[in-house]
Amino acid sequence: MKSGVMMKRMPTLFVGHGSPMMALEHTETTSTFQAIGKNIINNYGKPKAILAISAHWYTDGTYIQSAENPKQIYDMYGFPQELYEVVYPAKGDSSLTKDVQQVLGDAVSINDTWGIDHGMWTVLVHMFPDASIPVVQLSINKYLSPKEAYELGEKLQSLRDEGYLIMGSGNIVHNLRRLEWENPSGTPATIEFDQYITNAVLKNDVNTIINYSEHPQASYAAPTPDHYLPLIYIMGASQGAQPTVFNQSYNSGSLSMTGFIFEDEPSNSI
Repeated sequence: MKSGVMMKRMPTLFVGHGSPMMALEHTETTSTFQAIGKNIINNYGKPKAILAISAHWYTDGTYIQSAENPKQIYDMYGFPQELYEVVYPAKGDSSLTKDVQQVLGDAVSINDTWGIDHGMWTVLVHMFPDASIPVVQLSINKYLSPKEAYELGEKLQSLRDEGYLIMGSGNIVHNLRRLEWENPSGTPATIEFDQYITNAVLKNDVNTIINYSEHPQASYAAPTPDHYLPLIYIMGASQGAQPTVFNQSYNSGSLSMTGFIFEDEPSNSI
């Protein structure tokens, strides 16, 4: 891997991505995404590329993209046509792909059957709206245990020194079967589990985060692991960094939007 001189080590991000309609909305949540994007560029310089870890690329192995022009994936159904006309034309980045191959070795394979999915582009259209920062997605390996996912995240840490922004997108609480469409907030179970995990993140209590399934509300909050696992990958990539929470809010009963930015020296990036 090339050794470049960086002013500061890049932060890492975990974002809650909510409804795909967020791409078209202008809310307090999307305003926060905008502020974070601007402040990352102001405080750290423009990232060379983004290593994106989305809940929606949940696969039978660990895969990295190599496409020069990754596809934009509209992996959602039944929404207004306007949403399917949102374009986020980010390029890929072969150097980042190669660097990920170098740090993960035989554990990762190239796979370009996917692209940039709505877990990422619905956030990035607000955070980095000009799409000038390349994006490379890394899949979530459904066969890894939470501990193994954390250990894989640890191997990605050095990419931060190369000017890459590592970004996970999912939800601490994500239970589509228990959605309450008329509920503008969260159920008591949602709030309890989200606050439990948030407190663990802020204390860097990795053991609690990895063993999340021991919490009594875990089967409600994360009935499948796909949306929770991006947080574990990001925790692994963020060792030694200090978390700041943002967008700690809830909607439709069983969704939490809570996100974190991890910085070696917090710089008021929110």
